[in-house]
Amino acid sequence: MVDEKMADDKTPSAESAPAEGAPDSAKPSPAAKAAPKGSKAEAGAAPKAAKKEKPPALEDKPFTEFIEQHFIPSLETALKEKGLDDIQLSLNQQPLEVFGINDGESYWHVKGKWQRGSRQFNIAFTKDDISSPKLFYFADKGSQPSTIEQFMGDERKINLDLMVLFTLRRLNGQKWLARN
Repeated sequence: MVDEKMADDKTPSAESAPAEGAPDSAKPSPAAKAAPKGSKAEAGAAPKAAKKEKPPALEDKPFTEFIEQHFIPSLETALKEKGLDDIQLSLNQQPLEVFGINDGESYWHVKGKWQRGSRQFNIAFTKDDISSPKLFYFADKGSQPSTIEQFMGDERKINLDLMVLFTLRRLNGQKWLARN
C-alpha cells in the first residue's frame, strides 16, 4: 500500500503491464528485426517530413539583378547615412578609366559620384559574378584615376553586407566619409 501512494499518477501500475505472453508494442517484431536498415519495412514505419526549400540567397541571383536591386540601394542608403546626400550610383559596362591602362576590355562597373562629380570611385568586376576578382579606383577634383587596386581579394565568401562594408571602409580610408 505504501508503494501505491508513492507512485506517480503517470507511472503505470503493475496491473496495467502487459501479460508475459502478450506482444509488447515497444519491442520490434521479428520481421522488423530481420529487415535491414533503410528497407521498405522500416521506411513505412515513420514517413519523413518534407524539407522546406529555402529561397535562393541574394548572392545567388543573376549578377545585374543583384547589383541593381540589392547592392546599389544598400550602398546608397549606407552612404547617405554617412552624410553623402548627393551620391549618384550606377552600374554600366565600360573599359577601365585608369590613366595608362588601355586593355580594350569592358568590365562591369559600379560607379559612385558626388560633390557634383568632383569625387568618384569605381568598383570593376572582371567577370559578371560578384565572386570574381574586383578592382577599385578613385579620383578626386575631377581628375582621371591613376591608381588601381585589388578590392576584397582575400574574402572567400562574398555577400551583400560585406560588399557594402568594404566599400565604406575603402572610402573612409580616403578620408572621404569622416575626418580623423
